[in-house]
Amino acid sequence: MIHPVIMAGGTGSRLWPLSRQLNPKQFLKLTDSPLSMLQSTVARLEGMDTDTPLLICNEEHRFLAAEQMRQSNQEDVQIILEPCGRNTAPAIALAALQLCQSAGDENPLMLVLAADHLIQNVNAFQQGVTKALPLARQGKLVTFGIVPHQPETGYGYIHQGTELAADCFSVDEFVEKPDLETANRYLASGKYLWNSGMFLFGARDYLAELETHRPDIVTACKAAMSDASEDLHFIRVNSELFAECPSESVDYAVMEKTDKAAVVALDAGWSDIGSWSALWDVSEKDQNGNSLAGDVIVHETANTLVRADSRLVATVGVDNLVIIETKDALLVAHKDKVQDVKTIVEQIRNDGRHEHMNHREVYRPWGVYDSIDNGARYQVKRITVKPGAKLSVQMHHHRAEHWIVVSGTARVTNGEKTYLVTENQSTFIPVGQVHSLENPGVIDLELIEVQSGSYLGEDDIVRYEDRYGRK
Repeated sequence: MIHPVIMAGGTGSRLWPLSRQLNPKQFLKLTDSPLSMLQSTVARLEGMDTDTPLLICNEEHRFLAAEQMRQSNQEDVQIILEPCGRNTAPAIALAALQLCQSAGDENPLMLVLAADHLIQNVNAFQQGVTKALPLARQGKLVTFGIVPHQPETGYGYIHQGTELAADCFSVDEFVEKPDLETANRYLASGKYLWNSGMFLFGARDYLAELETHRPDIVTACKAAMSDASEDLHFIRVNSELFAECPSESVDYAVMEKTDKAAVVALDAGWSDIGSWSALWDVSEKDQNGNSLAGDVIVHETANTLVRADSRLVATVGVDNLVIIETKDALLVAHKDKVQDVKTIVEQIRNDGRHEHMNHREVYRPWGVYDSIDNGARYQVKRITVKPGAKLSVQMHHHRAEHWIVVSGTARVTNGEKTYLVTENQSTFIPVGQVHSLENPGVIDLELIEVQSGSYLGEDDIVRYEDRYGRK
């Protein structure tokens, strides 16, 4: 049996304003599929002899990841939480240690996948994994190299060596991102593959090679995992011990040093969708080369990507642009300059703004809220609470709250009193009052919250009790 390990970290800043720090691209629906990138990664395993996926994600994304896995019918999923990013070699080591812990003397096979890749030909992907299985069982550390169809300067390459089986090769070397002339030479040779960052190997085989080449990483990860705790779906490693782990990619730490590397050539419509132009490349287009999503009207427009999330977007007489609209931000960029979007994100961060952090809509383990209006001493939110869900028992030092139920039924704790509030009814929570909100019904609870006070930040919350393990 194969044990899928899905790495769901990262922030995807080059896909701003859709991708945000607290809601990055792996959790977004970027293509025509109704599934997020993470959910699509899980879906392409269907029909294979695989165990429930093991996820690795950032602490701040834990509830988003768990909810998307629940929607994918992966109720038994385990999610390893990284308290801080330490790159792919330590992340994979944590997963390998977790798998070995419950495998006895066995050497569980890990299929390491990124949560934010697009693979258009699922059958070809699954056939590639099947080809890799004999090599992995022989102790090889197998990576998947993408057959290039164009010179690409944005990816690292793998120089394939001796043929081991059909589409399977030893690895001569890993090479860095080339310039255009070198990329053309690689393409013409037919001996180079794009480095996809996907792997298949035995968990113990990986740990043994990591121990050989980077024992400091193994030592740190073992220490962090030895003091791990489990909470709901989550495996929490010791944050202080993991913070001491060196940050290193799996390529630098292991794959470029080991003599056990092998590569399977994969031609499956792969893309890492690392930029808006990459998304345009793989999207369906009209007769003028436009890829359009949402409420969009175009006139004399060509070769342009337009995505409208919340309002009408119209274009006249433009070519080769990217236009991305969300509720709180608008990006207009030339397709040739989309790699520079990350500089805009950095400027937003440096200016002390918040548009790089989250969307107007913010997901919580109990549901979602949308900040629909705000001013100097007030803020208005539309709150949706899932059936059976409950916000924490909490108190605010600086704000009062007025709740108006739009649909459903709310069970409100307001100081010493607990009561129901139904559609078209309201209640008031004074400053400093201990309170909570719960949906006891079987349909979503929708309400409008009006906050008023001298400070309305999300950090003005004192939690007394929380069923989701938040501090």
